[in-house]
Amino acid sequence: MDGFDVDPALRDALDRLTLLDQTAGVLASTLDAAEGVSRVCRVLVPALADWSVGDLMDESGRLERVCVTRREQGTPMVGMTGVLPGVGEDSDDPWSRVLRGAGALLLSAERFEAGSETPDPLHALNSELFRRLGGASGVVAPLRARRRVLGALTLVRESGRAPFEEADLALVEGLAHRVALAVDNARLHTEVQTIAERLQRSLLPRLPVIGGLRIAARYTPAASSAQVGGDWYDSFTLPQGDISLIIGDVTGHDLQAAVAMSQIRNMLRGIACDRQEPPGRILRRLDLAMAVLYPHQTATCVYGLLKGPENGRYQLDWASAGHLPPLLITPAGDTTYLDSGRGMVLGVDPGSHRTGATTVLPPASTLLLYTDGLVERRGESLDHGLTRLRQHAATLVDQDLDVMCEELQAGLAPDAEDDVALIALRLPTSGG
Repeated sequence: MDGFDVDPALRDALDRLTLLDQTAGVLASTLDAAEGVSRVCRVLVPALADWSVGDLMDESGRLERVCVTRREQGTPMVGMTGVLPGVGEDSDDPWSRVLRGAGALLLSAERFEAGSETPDPLHALNSELFRRLGGASGVVAPLRARRRVLGALTLVRESGRAPFEEADLALVEGLAHRVALAVDNARLHTEVQTIAERLQRSLLPRLPVIGGLRIAARYTPAASSAQVGGDWYDSFTLPQGDISLIIGDVTGHDLQAAVAMSQIRNMLRGIACDRQEPPGRILRRLDLAMAVLYPHQTATCVYGLLKGPENGRYQLDWASAGHLPPLLITPAGDTTYLDSGRGMVLGVDPGSHRTGATTVLPPASTLLLYTDGLVERRGESLDHGLTRLRQHAATLVDQDLDVMCEELQAGLAPDAEDDVALIALRLPTSGG
């Protein structure tokens, strides 16, 4: 026997399970709500319908048609997507009823034949869509999650296919519920990411204004979806007149990392202003404080002090806790990584001794402190990234400091997988 007959009911059940599995797969592939709805519609056409429509509603009730998907790929879709008219409070239009909270409803072509005569703009628009694309039967189902309607999913079959019936409503409503959960999760993710980014930006400091010196800084969250974390920069004038220059990166890429960053940054500020000690000692005190208050948190940091000008020259004292080395660029474009004064990451061994380093900075030179998002790339050695930064910075040394920071960010980290923070200092052509 070459094969065997499969019970139609069993085959139908298997097809439905396959469809649910494919829908779950495409929803898991993106955190963008509109893109997720569009991908689901591409799965459902032609598997379940000849064309489909995805509508999303925002918190203010603004309704947008994010996709119209048809079996014939060459069909022009111009003018079919975009912001829709508001939901009619008293309208008997199926879309309006679903968006007001009704369950899944059947659609028929006859329902929309007189659409142009109705005063309801949403019904008129959907009637035009039915006439333009053609349809004999359909289902419109609410995208509902946490007792809120987030939009609607519409599936339509043409006359050459078995029409949708009452028995199909449960399947479409189940599919719509899965889509709604994904849309809700995407929106929650965006809200958390936005809150973290706003918090992080609000905590970044105002840079000091000091005659003769230029200080500029930039912070950019990761281009990838969930990478808001603990990168920070800081600069302030200490009581004895020295200028602090700080760059740091708290481990983690979420709201908790952003909160930890603000706490550690403020601890460092307080310790530095109170003790006014060499950078190595300041970082050791910060490490000891973290061990007591945040025993499971780690971070990297460079803490530098700009002193002078003595005899017309500025001096930099600095120490590093597992962070990438500062880059010094002379006016002629010569570059040097300041890789002395290195110590282990904060939060690993608080009792360890930390040393610092000192260098005299040439007049008109530029000092750059940065986080790893500016140089690190997946699948590439760190040395390549540091070489790229050195070369790019050298070509920008004659630019205004703000322009230099913008160009470094745009040229080296346009789609960085990690946050990017950088702070740059430019000295005057002569001290004082």
